[in-house]
Amino acid sequence: MNTLELFYDSENIISNNHQYPLIKKIDQLKYSIADKYLLIYLIWKTIIGNESTDLGRALEGIYDNSSTRLNYMQKLISGQNPLVKDQFIELENAQFFNDTEIKLAPKAKELLHNSGVKLFGASKKKENILYPKDTPLRNLVYNEEELKQLNMLQKLIDDKQLKATQARLKTKGLPIGVTVLLHGSPGTGKTETVKQLAKQTKREIMKIDMSATKSMWFGESQKIVKRIFTDYKALAKTCKRTPILLFNEADALISKRMDVSSSNTSQTENAIQNILLEELENFEGILMATTNLADNLDTAFERRFLFKLRFQKPSVSNKAQIWQQNLAHLSFEECEVLAKRFDFSGGQIENIVRKAEIHEILHGGITTFKEIVEFCTSELLVESKIQIGFNNK
Repeated sequence: MNTLELFYDSENIISNNHQYPLIKKIDQLKYSIADKYLLIYLIWKTIIGNESTDLGRALEGIYDNSSTRLNYMQKLISGQNPLVKDQFIELENAQFFNDTEIKLAPKAKELLHNSGVKLFGASKKKENILYPKDTPLRNLVYNEEELKQLNMLQKLIDDKQLKATQARLKTKGLPIGVTVLLHGSPGTGKTETVKQLAKQTKREIMKIDMSATKSMWFGESQKIVKRIFTDYKALAKTCKRTPILLFNEADALISKRMDVSSSNTSQTENAIQNILLEELENFEGILMATTNLADNLDTAFERRFLFKLRFQKPSVSNKAQIWQQNLAHLSFEECEVLAKRFDFSGGQIENIVRKAEIHEILHGGITTFKEIVEFCTSELLVESKIQIGFNNK
């Protein structure tokens, strides 16, 4: 239906349903049907779990005339609209005109509460939020330098210490956000380290899959990045302690910027990075990013990360310790042989452990050293010519 039909039918529905307290109270506000419709629309979006809504997209579904739509949008953004003036809705700050997000203000949520409407959707558990109680406790193995840096970081994000640190930084006029880059070879425990830090300090993690920012629609990626930080701020308000924002495998987002003249894709990716740089500049929470390609890090991001933790492949002694922790039935001598013969990361060793567990479930009994060696050999994509077994020399 066109805009005229939409408003005509909506006005009839509202006026004929005063038996519902919320509808009656909205009608009593004496707003235009356009404003009533937008308010009800935002209420519905909030009830189904959307903290905020893209303004441009919402208005496209209401107005079939572009000039009317633009005029209405301008009044909202400038604060001239009654819904904004009366503090029923509020707009999120945006870098671009068409990136504006709109959401219910506390006054509107109070109206819902007083009308008996509960926001179950808004408190629904989200799939990308990791809770401390859901993370299994793991004893990770680090080298001396890694352990030193991680102990310092754990002390910093201890709740009492973090608040004191941020308060002091604020009095000095310095940025108060804690931003950490964890970099190193794949499988060295970067992501698991973040999870364990969160568990030890009893913090939620908002985990972001960076591939999700690569939207197929031009211009959507920038909005998604802005939305990430908006959602993080909303989550922080509901948490007892400041949550951790985790950018997992952030290589694509923080890599060196490309020549903008090369393609529209390059322009979009550079615009995304500019938004991220701006958000990091004003960030006040805890952000941790993991990457396997630190050498390709754009120089503009170097100073945005306060701490840079490098994870190296485990040494032979560390690998032997990892083998022993996970396969306790092997002797330490056998674990040393595996550590020397196979240059595996912690993640690759974990794969072997999983294979051993599956083998024991399927065949019964405990996996032998010989079977573990066979699993290790099959883990290698390139055939190894190294000797397997004990060397008495």
